[in-house]
Amino acid sequence: MIRTVDLRGRALSKSEYNSELPRANLNVAEAMALIEPILHRVRNGNESDLLALAEEFDGVRPVSIRVDQKELDKALLELDPDIRRALEISIERVQKVHRDQIRSEKTTTVVDGGTVTGKWIPVDRVGLYVPGGRAVYPSSVMMNVIPAQIANVRSIAVASPPQKDCGGLPHPTILATCALLGISEVYAVGGAQAIALFAYGMDGLCEKCDLVTGPGNIYVAAAKRALRGVIGIDSEAGPTEIVILADKSAVPAEVAADLISQAEHDVIAAAILVTDSEELAQAVIAELNIRVDKTRHSARIREALSGVQSAIVLVDSINQGLDVVNAYAAEHLEIQTADARNDSLKVRNAGAVFIGRFSPVSLGDYSAGSNHVLPTGGCACHSSGLSVQSFLRGLHFIEYSKRAFSDLVPTVVTLANSEDLPAHGEAMLVRLEQTP
Repeated sequence: MIRTVDLRGRALSKSEYNSELPRANLNVAEAMALIEPILHRVRNGNESDLLALAEEFDGVRPVSIRVDQKELDKALLELDPDIRRALEISIERVQKVHRDQIRSEKTTTVVDGGTVTGKWIPVDRVGLYVPGGRAVYPSSVMMNVIPAQIANVRSIAVASPPQKDCGGLPHPTILATCALLGISEVYAVGGAQAIALFAYGMDGLCEKCDLVTGPGNIYVAAAKRALRGVIGIDSEAGPTEIVILADKSAVPAEVAADLISQAEHDVIAAAILVTDSEELAQAVIAELNIRVDKTRHSARIREALSGVQSAIVLVDSINQGLDVVNAYAAEHLEIQTADARNDSLKVRNAGAVFIGRFSPVSLGDYSAGSNHVLPTGGCACHSSGLSVQSFLRGLHFIEYSKRAFSDLVPTVVTLANSEDLPAHGEAMLVRLEQTP
């Protein structure tokens, strides 16, 4: 069901470790070529084109692309009370964590009379994408909306694919979560066309956005890549990944259950166990053989676990295991070792790190308070998960007095001349000529 990669006795480089742990085959460049006509059609089209695209790709023609407020209100009114309470608990925790990410204004006095003030200004308008299809993701509504609200973004829109079983509306739990968070601008549109709608806007329907965030399939990722520059993006967010670093102290049933939980997302999801215990590896394989067939989405999970992107990796030690996981830079990294907290201090590259038995990825997917919109495909070595910071821009406000300016004129003129940009220096000197 799942392959074994034996790295024992092998000290490899970062790139060599990655070659041993390939990811799912995704040809984003090919997807970009496929979506180009869609992007062109949305840019030059109208709501009728979006409705036709929904019929073509989602198998249903919505009544309208913009979801009426009464549908949002109805979805919230009819929401199962247990689901509503679970959402409210999760919202409260996510809000609590993200409020602590607020950046404060800071003024630095560079010299007497010369200051630089750093301010964090929210983008004006964001488009938040919530995927649909194999699963329903009210959690992705929370993870996108809450940091944007805490950043004080003034205009927030959500897009989610229309569903055949819901009369062309996004899933009612998606709509209810939007209503619960006070989001009233929701569009029944998915895929590349949703990203294009946010990027270009559409007269009479949707105002252009400055930034688009949220996970999606390969066509959403391709649209983000194609339109980056027209809009800002968080990341391309490919198939989900879990890596578990474990030693003999880990509980095989728990490790197996966690691998299965992420394989449940998609047939190209990656599930990897890195361990220095061959005994644990064998026990986990035995648990997988028992548990996979008992799960609701067993066929999907089995395909994900048997894919090239998933593996059980044997290492000589936890230190070598840390080298492996730092090279791989997983979206989700669990540390299930006897000294999990100290081992976690050596992690440099991961979207989020889950420490110990009682901090599984499932907790972070919903209710830990952390954000689950995380970098995938190795991007965690240079990018972070979604946060309040994602919706803010750092601006410097510079203010110098006459005296502080005058003291610095010779320095600026010297540097400008050294770069053969004399007009820069002249822009300084003219102020001395004009100032009595």
